[in-house]
Amino acid sequence: MSIRWLYLTVEVPSSMWGSPKRDALQEELDKRGREGWELVGIIPSSPHSGSKPLMIFKKGS
Repeated sequence: MSIRWLYLTVEVPSSMWGSPKRDALQEELDKRGREGWELVGIIPSSPHSGSKPLMIFKKGS
């Protein structure tokens, strides 16, 4: 039987200047970990689109 994965993307909490807020980031990681999510990657921001970095999580369903 194969595992089916669920995926979740969450924007990295950042300050007004675009740098990550360390405490907010830690809180988000802890929250998702308690919910059973595992961080598997980060998509960096794109300076041209103004997008924020995304954290990618997965967990088995």
